[in-house]
Amino acid sequence: MSKLSFRARALDASKPMPIYRSEEIPDLPDFAAINRAVPQMPTGMEKEEECEHHLQRAISAQQAFGHTGELVIPTPEVYTIDDDLFDQLYPPNYKLSRQLIHMQPFAMDQDIPDYDMDSEDEKWLTQQAKKMEINHLQFEEMMDRLEKGSGQQ
Repeated sequence: MSKLSFRARALDASKPMPIYRSEEIPDLPDFAAINRAVPQMPTGMEKEEECEHHLQRAISAQQAFGHTGELVIPTPEVYTIDDDLFDQLYPPNYKLSRQLIHMQPFAMDQDIPDYDMDSEDEKWLTQQAKKMEINHLQFEEMMDRLEKGSGQQ
C-alpha cells in the first residue's frame, strides 16, 4: 500500500513565495488539482527522509532486533510559557508588516532576455538616451516582455 505525498521542490530565490497566516490557509479541496504526488516508501517516509543517519540506524535496529532499543528519532521539544513572558516577547501593539520577506534575485540567477538588440535598436536607444535613462539590458528585458506578453493574447 503506497500512500501519496507531495514532492518537495527546490526553492527559487527569484520567485515570490506565499506566506499564509493560520486563518488564511486554503481548504484542502482547493489543492486537489495539484498533481505532484510521489509514493512514500514502505516505512511511511519519503525517499530523502530514509537517507537520514538517525533514521537509518533506527530502521536497521528494528529490522535486525525487532525493536529500536536505545535509538531515538529526534523531535523538537515543546513547552508552555506563562502569559507574562508571552506578552513580553510579543507585544500586543505589534503590527505585522505588509511584506514579511523580500529578497532580490541573485545576480547569477537573473535570466538573460531572449530579445537581442540589433543596430536599429541601438540607434534608437542612443537617440532616446537624452529623454530617458535606460541601458541596453533594460531595453532588451522590456522588449522581451512586450513580445512575450503580446503573443499570449
